[in-house]
Amino acid sequence: VQLQASGGGLVQPGGSLRLSCAASGVTLDYYAIGWFRQAPGKEREGVSCFNSVDSRTWYEDSVKGRFTIARDNAKNAVYLQMNSLKPEDTAVYYCGIGSSCLSPVDYWGKGTQVTVSS
Repeated sequence: VQLQASGGGLVQPGGSLRLSCAASGVTLDYYAIGWFRQAPGKEREGVSCFNSVDSRTWYEDSVKGRFTIARDNAKNAVYLQMNSLKPEDTAVYYCGIGSSCLSPVDYWGKGTQVTVSS
């Protein structure tokens, strides 16, 4: 099982980025796919989650209304569209999959750096 996260970069405040998490060796049909982030000196935190079983989504309060998670069935991938980015969104972003959005992560992808700065 491999999860490949990509799409990070440097963006100005108010800008947008779209992160991708492409899965191989596993079909996402029966998994929940989460996005997490870890800022320097802070613990890793959950940002958003998509449950493939019932298509429910979850967002951390600080990103509600700005981030959107979506799944691409054909590409076996999940995306995180991030709009109205703020400097406090700066972190390494990781994707992970588990049996539900409340379950421990079974597999992690490598992180992608998101830097929001002017």
